[in-house]
Formats: sequence, structure tokens, C-alpha cells
Amino acid sequence: MEHTSLAYRRPLLTALGISLGAAISLGLSRFSYALLLPPMRDDLSWSYLLAGSMNTANAFGYFVGALITPALMRRFGAQRALMAGAVLTALFMLLSGVVTEATMLLTQRVLAGIASAFIFISGGVLAARLGAMHAERAGFLIGLYYGGTGFGIASAALLVPASIDAASAHGAAHAWQWAWFALGGLCLLMTLAMTGPAYSIDGTTATPGGRGHFKVRAFGFGLAGYFMFGVGYIGYMTFVIALLKEQGMQQSVITVFYAALGIAVLASSRIWAGMLDRFKGGQSLAILNALLALATLLPVLSSAPVAVFASGLLFGAVFLSVVASTTALVRHNLAPHAWSAGISGFTTVFAFGQIVGPTIVGWISDAAGGLQRGLVFSAAALLLGAVLASRQRALPADSTELAGQA
Repeated sequence: MEHTSLAYRRPLLTALGISLGAAISLGLSRFSYALLLPPMRDDLSWSYLLAGSMNTANAFGYFVGALITPALMRRFGAQRALMAGAVLTALFMLLSGVVTEATMLLTQRVLAGIASAFIFISGGVLAARLGAMHAERAGFLIGLYYGGTGFGIASAALLVPASIDAASAHGAAHAWQWAWFALGGLCLLMTLAMTGPAYSIDGTTATPGGRGHFKVRAFGFGLAGYFMFGVGYIGYMTFVIALLKEQGMQQSVITVFYAALGIAVLASSRIWAGMLDRFKGGQSLAILNALLALATLLPVLSSAPVAVFASGLLFGAVFLSVVASTTALVRHNLAPHAWSAGISGFTTVFAFGQIVGPTIVGWISDAAGGLQRGLVFSAAALLLGAVLASRQRALPADSTELAGQA
């Protein structure tokens, strides 16, 4: 890669460009569903269990995609995996706007999940390589990539209600379908915008000597803590909007709440960059999980706007930095040629946790205690994740290369 490339000359612009991948894969494809869940549930007469299963289906697809992505990157390179995933995610979201049958919608969510994993993992590898080019700002650049999810969330917060209102004004039979069309169209525009930055980074995922792997056992506590993060955070991101609607919050205030959460995600890359660079073990993952548990409990303990907005701002400022913390953990403890395998390994357990979380929270929420009790479960999962992550130690410096090759 020539030193005249955009990645060398403009690392911040490059990081912002590839962060659109995170905006598509999580902010638009997954987290926009929190805004769509209430109108879809009302229109289609879903239980909370079925409503939660839609995100479980998405997470299952993500899990499958996480298993496929390493081979995809070895065969085609990280950039092609990123771009193909982005186009496919957009198409599957557009297709979600033309069906109403639950089985078809579940299928679409699975397919979008597979494609979004292609984006998120390959983008994470590119972000790690961009960080290696600019080691003095690596934590910030990696955090900036994951923080792009916040741009997707904020965009969805504005786009979904506006699309539904426009559809209702035109007498659409299923107003929420217009929102899927709008989100899919925005994904395509973002895909075009990130093409140049993505191809300015070296997307090679292995050294000529062979494939890179990492020892699962050496990262056992970190993986377990990240699994519990997947279980816990997704309950909040799936059901918090439904909870606020149940508590009587107006749609205009909910829009501001979710947009503020997204903006806080954007800010998180700066807030936690120093911590991600400093800690080599699971300390960052533990601290951030504990903060998320607190944020998850706040709207359960009080429906006052101050508590609700404090919850959203804290959650937004933390949750994608948990993802960045695992990329930093991999970067600190594995040889560069093993980063792809390491990021994929963490993403796989993360995806598996997300499969479990929405269905359990939905099942709990259908019983006595409702959504509040479901979010208490999410907070407990996050606290357990914090305890597990605190046990993760950095690998000895002389074993880093061995960990990458074993």
C-alpha cells in the first residue's frame, strides 16, 4: 500500500468513511428495528416473544455470517467482503418492506444478519489495519469505526418516524413498510460513500506463510464476558423504545431520545480511546459492561425524562466501545496476521449471545412484570459479563506470536 493512499494521508477521513459500514450493519440493519417494533407489533398483532424473535433471527444470521466471513476475506479480501455485505444488507432491508407474513420477515432478518456480519467483521479488520498504520492514534481510529453505528442510529431515529408519518398520510396499508424502503435506500447511498476509503487500506488478512489463528483458551474469560454482553445489551436495544411507549412517552421525545443515544455513540470513540490503548487485558470490557448494566436499569427504576435520557446517553456512550475493546484486546495480544481470526472469534460469541438475548427478554416480558422485568434480566447479564471480563489477563509479551500461530 503506497504512502500516498488516503489511509496514510487522511486517517481520520478514512476511519469515518469505513465507519459507514458499522452504520449500515448495526445502526440501520439491526438497531432501527427498535423503532419499527412497536408499529409492526401493533399492525401485525405480535407477542413480545415473536417481536423479540425478529432480532433473534437477525442475530442468528449474524452468527452464521461470522462463521463464513474469515473464509470470504481470505478468498476475496476484506474490501470485497465489506462491499458485498453492504449491498446485500441494503437489498434485504428493501425486501422487508414488501412482505407482512412473519415467516418471510424472519427469513429477511436472517439474511440481513448474514450480510451485516460480512460488513462488520471485514470493516473491523480494516479498522485494525488502519490503526496499525497510525499506532499513536490506533484506539481512537478503531473506536471511530465502531462509533459509526451511532450515525446509523441517529439517522434511523429521524428517518423511521418521518417515513411512517408520510406513509400514514398517503393511506398506506402498512405504514412501517415505507421505513424499510427508506432505510434500504440510505444503506445504498452509504455503500457508495465508503467505497474509496475502504479500498485505500490494505485488506490482506493473512501472511504468505499461512492462516492466522488464536487460542480460544487464552481468551476464555474475555470471550465469556463478551458473550454476556451480547445477551444483555441486545435486550435494551430491542425493547427500550417499546418500554418508553408503554410508559407514555410522546413520539417526538422518543425520536430525540434515540437520536441522542446515537450521537453519544459517535462521541464514544473519543471518550474511551485512551482506555483502549492503555489496558491490554479485559479491564476495558469489564468497566464498560458494568456501566451498561447501570444504564439498562435506569428506565426500569424511573420513567422520569431525566433518568430516561441519562440512560440513553450513558448506553450510547458505552455499548459500541465494548465492541471496540475486543478489537483492541485482539490487537494488543495477537500478531497482525491473526487479527482476522481473533476478531471473527469474538464476533462469533457476540453473535451467539445476541441470539439468546431477545427471545429470553421477549418471553420474560410477555409474563407478569412486563418489559421492566425483561430489562432487569439484561442488566444482570451485563453485570455477569463485567465479572467474567475482569478475569481476562493480557498474554505475556513473548507468547503473542505463538498465540497468533497456534
